Amino acid sequence: MLKQNVNVENTFDGQSLRNALLHTIKDLADHDPNNLQAGVILGRVEREMNLRERGDVAEQQALLTFWYDLFRTGYLSWGYNIDNVESPFCHLTENGRKWLEHFSRDPANPDGYLAYLRKHAKLTAIAHSYLQEALQTYNSACMKSAAVMIGAAAESLALEMRDSMEMKMKALGRAVPNELKDWRIKRVLDALEREFAARKSQMPRKLLDMFESFWSAFTQQIRLARNDVGHPKNIDGVTPETVHASLLIFPELAKLCSDLRSWISKSYS
Repeated sequence: MLKQNVNVENTFDGQSLRNALLHTIKDLADHDPNNLQAGVILGRVEREMNLRERGDVAEQQALLTFWYDLFRTGYLSWGYNIDNVESPFCHLTENGRKWLEHFSRDPANPDGYLAYLRKHAKLTAIAHSYLQEALQTYNSACMKSAAVMIGAAAESLALEMRDSMEMKMKALGRAVPNELKDWRIKRVLDALEREFAARKSQMPRKLLDMFESFWSAFTQQIRLARNDVGHPKNIDGVTPETVHASLLIFPELAKLCSDLRSWISKSYS
């Protein structure tokens, strides 16, 4: 009979549990990528988190769910070679290897991703809420939803910047272009781009370089990925690689927006 020792309060920290699993896989893969085994990985997490001693079945099942998600989302696959094709052997897929290359800030590692973002920019509660949901849906392999959420987070950044520009124009006694007040985000972005492009000579070199490097993420990468989902032409709608790219570039975009708002406030004329 299975031991039923469930902690009904469910007070365990699921994010810490997931982080322990991800860091264990990374550490083992860095040292011996050809010998990944389920028992070794899960056993190490169990010892680190004292799961057996804690005896919380819900907590142990949460770990197994996180473990299963890594296979479901395509980071791990069963087997090592033709002679060891089943559990307990497993291996990193191509996506898994790419994930480890940028593990500290990859969206598959939400804590690391958000920590990296916080070093670059501070998000409003609205943008942060959409970004958090983008990370949740991405890690649940719901790519269409993730594309919409990261697109909404980016749009929130653009609207904050529009508000800063409009306020500054009014303070300077200038007429605010109708396109800047438009409800359509494409027209707002185009209006902002025109204002910035007309004043490139006033921008500090570093800000100008960032603007020229990352502004297209608004008008192309993230916005178009969101639009592809909103106006689907096929079943897939958007690829995991496209959503991954949108999430990876978002921190740089957030920093650009933060720096542009600061420049608008202090130097735009």
